[in-house]
Amino acid sequence: METAIISGKGGTGKSCISAAFATLSKDVVLADCDVDAANLYILFNPANEEEQVYIAGQEAVIDYSLCNNCGICIDYCRFEAISSLNGKTIISPIFCEGCKLCSRICPVQAITMVDNDKSRMYWGNFRNGKMIYGRLAPGEENSGKLVNMVREKAKQVSKKHNLDTIIIDGPPGIGCPVISTITGVNRVVIVTEPTITGLHDLKNAIEIAAKFNLKTYVIINKYDLNTDVADQVEYYCTNSNIKIIGKIPFDNIFVEAMVNCKSVVEWYPDSYISKEIERIWKLINSFE
Repeated sequence: METAIISGKGGTGKSCISAAFATLSKDVVLADCDVDAANLYILFNPANEEEQVYIAGQEAVIDYSLCNNCGICIDYCRFEAISSLNGKTIISPIFCEGCKLCSRICPVQAITMVDNDKSRMYWGNFRNGKMIYGRLAPGEENSGKLVNMVREKAKQVSKKHNLDTIIIDGPPGIGCPVISTITGVNRVVIVTEPTITGLHDLKNAIEIAAKFNLKTYVIINKYDLNTDVADQVEYYCTNSNIKIIGKIPFDNIFVEAMVNCKSVVEWYPDSYISKEIERIWKLINSFE
C-alpha cells in the first residue's frame, strides 16, 4: 500500500506529517521523494547500507590547453552559458543545459561533455523499518527521474523484506517531481494551510491527483491561524467531493520535535496533536 503525502506549496508541514505517519507505522518503507530538499534523513538518521550515483545530465567543460578563444561557442550558445572574461572563454555550470552544441561546433575540439554525478540515492535501515531517499546536488536537474528511482527502489525493498506499507514524502508544487511521486500510488494525502496561496495551490494539487483517478484526502494544518480561509478550504473540498480527514492546530511542538530529531508523535506522544495525527492515520487505513 503506497501513500503519497504532498502539498501544493512548501511550508505546509507535509514532511512533519509524513514523519509522524512513518513513526506510527511499524515495519514501514519510508521514501523521501523531495529530492531537491530532502530532510527526513536528518530526522531519522538512517544507517545507509548502499548508495547509488545518479547522473542528472551533462555539462560542457573546456580544455584550455586546446582552446584558442575563438568565440564561436559564445555565438552559438542559446542559453548564454558561455562568455568571455578577460579574454578567456568560460562556461557557467549553472546556465549550461548540456545540449552538446558547443562541443560539436568547436573547431579545435576543446570542449567535452562530462557527467553531472554529484547527486545520490541512498537506502538503509531506520528505527521503523527501511528508508530510501534521494539528494539532488545544487544546480542539477531531472529531479523527476531521481524521484522515480527512489520509488522503484522503495518497491523493491518492500517486496524483498515483506513490508506492505510504503509512505512517500513528496515534493511541493505540481511539477514533474510531483507527478513522478503520485503516479500509480494507492492514495494521496494533501497537506494544506489556511492561506490564500495555500488554497490556490491545494486546488492545483487536487486537479493533478484527479487526472490520475487517485483516492485523495486533505489535511488542514495550522487551521486555527485563519479560520475564515480554513472554512473556504472545507467548502471547496466538500463541493469537490474531497474528504477532509483532519484539522491540526498550530503548535510549536512540531518545531521542538524536529530540532530534537524526532517526529512529533515520538517527542510528545500524549499531546493532542499526536493523538489527532494517530486518529487521522487510522482513519486513512480504515478506508481501504
